[in-house]
Amino acid sequence: MRQLRRSRDDGSAALEFITAGFLLLIPLVYLVLVMAAIQGGALSVEGASRQAARVFVQAADAGSAQDRAQTAVDFALDDFGLGATNSTMRISCRPNPAACLTRRGFVTVVVTAKVPLPLVPNVLALTTPLSVPMTATSTEQVSRFWGAG
Repeated sequence: MRQLRRSRDDGSAALEFITAGFLLLIPLVYLVLVMAAIQGGALSVEGASRQAARVFVQAADAGSAQDRAQTAVDFALDDFGLGATNSTMRISCRPNPAACLTRRGFVTVVVTAKVPLPLVPNVLALTTPLSVPMTATSTEQVSRFWGAG
């Protein structure tokens, strides 16, 4: 009778498990970090535009309204860690673009910010983008009792 040959198990399963685990786990963890940063940035930009529109329509005059809106945007983005250097704010008004605080007029605030990718070194700044641009828009109506005019 012929004897069947059995292959020996040299105990490399643990090494294979660790290697495969790291090869799959590291990109998955980075993907979670990137998605968390993008989601946080999106929520921050949306909150900044909403709050800026709210404080703008409640201001007494257009000069203070602009300052209050910029302060609201800076505060909301600084809370997330984006800072004022990575963001822009644009305000438009209708029906009269020259007078934003017209009663029953609409004020639209657009906030754009760049959300940096986590764990990306600055050396790569020349060849790849290090941030994801986020934009949010909010529109508020000036009260018929509050605005000027």
